[in-house]
Amino acid sequence: MRFANAVIATFAALDFVFIATAASAQPNRSVALTAGPPILSNIARIHPVRARNGMVVAQERRAAKIGLEILRKGGNAVDAAVATGFALAVTLPRAGNIGGGGFMLVHVADRKRTTAIDYRETAPAATRPNVFLDADGNYVRRKSRASGLAVGVPGTVSGFVLAHARYGSGRFSLAQLVAPAIKLARMGFSVDAGLARSLAWSARRFVKFPASRSVFMRSTGDGDAPRALREGELLVQRDLARSLERIAERGAKGFYVGETARKIVAAVAAAGGQMTLADLAGYRARERKPVKGRYRGFSVVSMPPPSSGGVHVVQMLNILESFPLKQYGHNSAAAIHVMTEAMKFAYADRSKYLGDPDFAPVPVRALTSRSYAAVLRKRISPDKAIAAAQIRPGNPLPYESGQTTHYSVVDAAGNAVSNTYTLNFTFGLGMVAAGTGILLNNELDDFAAKPDTPNAYGLLGGKANAPGPRKRPLSSMSPLMVFSEKGALRVVTGTPGGSRIITTVLQIVLNIIDHGMNAAEATLAPRIHHQWYPDVLRVEQGFSSDTIKLLEAKGHTVRRGRAIGSTQTIVRRDGLLFGAADTRRIGAAALGY
Repeated sequence: MRFANAVIATFAALDFVFIATAASAQPNRSVALTAGPPILSNIARIHPVRARNGMVVAQERRAAKIGLEILRKGGNAVDAAVATGFALAVTLPRAGNIGGGGFMLVHVADRKRTTAIDYRETAPAATRPNVFLDADGNYVRRKSRASGLAVGVPGTVSGFVLAHARYGSGRFSLAQLVAPAIKLARMGFSVDAGLARSLAWSARRFVKFPASRSVFMRSTGDGDAPRALREGELLVQRDLARSLERIAERGAKGFYVGETARKIVAAVAAAGGQMTLADLAGYRARERKPVKGRYRGFSVVSMPPPSSGGVHVVQMLNILESFPLKQYGHNSAAAIHVMTEAMKFAYADRSKYLGDPDFAPVPVRALTSRSYAAVLRKRISPDKAIAAAQIRPGNPLPYESGQTTHYSVVDAAGNAVSNTYTLNFTFGLGMVAAGTGILLNNELDDFAAKPDTPNAYGLLGGKANAPGPRKRPLSSMSPLMVFSEKGALRVVTGTPGGSRIITTVLQIVLNIIDHGMNAAEATLAPRIHHQWYPDVLRVEQGFSSDTIKLLEAKGHTVRRGRAIGSTQTIVRRDGLLFGAADTRRIGAAALGY
């Protein structure tokens, strides 16, 4: 009861809260978590959505429904994930995309194999380490966040095509999976409250680009400045529909070669960038070996570099495994203290060692080793926080990125997809490439433009993540799966949130494994975040004043802030699927049948 009350207090402060529509749902019915007004009553136990045959948990309901329908018609988790991803490019334009990139974990149940698909954006071939500096070597923020120089070669289409070709069921063509997105883009759909809010917030960026204005804004007709679309108005994206049709007809070539490619290059050049047709034609998604770790008898699988997520989730779990977190109590001062210290060590190492493994050696095995974790663990005092200034990237060997979206899919056979993809900022650069309807990313801000200079999320980086031709910038995206000791799928999760992604995913794992929470409870529990620099422990609403005082007495600088992350989680147990869509952002849905 105490936990439920804390959850209610948290989300009442955030203006929306979980509605327990699934508490008595039958396994053969499609049900959902939705955002709604605060619930001012006590809930003894919060129930996730329950289903038997398949589930899609995503940040936007229409796209989740499309994925679920693919499952109903006999598609597997990959088919549903591809259809959901293309649909999100239409219905969740602030983060869903075909003009950005991301990472996908795919678990193939009958092979008992999990693979990682890296479709992160790459820098154009003309990119040099000083691309975001002025003549005096000073970092110029506008170059890496608001100009064509920030646009990476998009990877989403290549990643989805690769996943479908290698791991789809074979029952659906790519054209069939893209078709629902095309229909939504051409026919349009009613703008909901969440989309209206994000459009209004980004209007000042859209107004700079005629193609963006034409899609997301309306003229008032009285000589005043155009305004963003409002709730209830129709969002129609005909140019995007035509771009999606070219993908349906020609696969990856319909995006990377031909009309779409020419228009993307022209738009980037007009904004001061240096992308070429050869950059687009040469892009390839990569299949990589996932990062793996163990925690209290469970196997944890996540993304390898150029994502930093998997490495550092495993590193933090290794540090924390020797602490009795369950005994400390969920979100107690003792538990938060050791979690925070582990976060500091991980983010310090991230700043030095992580980058594109195709261009710089990344000591994954050493960073995720238990022996290295033991060395770091010895530095943690139960009574006193280590100041960030006293932490430096460690020596694991003798020598050797807020607006993202995530969705999780599991089918009846136990195949699973955990997918996180992004444009970087909300709506990326804010620029629609004229004639394509495609929003372009500003993902190259995730490079370390200059050593020890923070990026948009306050993260520091070093030479391993310096800009360079065809390099993939470092990311925090952390799609993750957990398996039992015998290899049975247990958890599929992930989140948006920029630099806070890694710590958010960590807390989902701890909540489920250490504290025995179900998917909904693990999702709604108040969260914390520390990233080494700035030396601040950020906490959501919902923590008691006594806990905050105890943390401050240990030396932590605590700041209460806004929501952290937006997880989309599925737990598989006893032949059933239990899903929870995070209501920290409006419109999320967990759908199953």
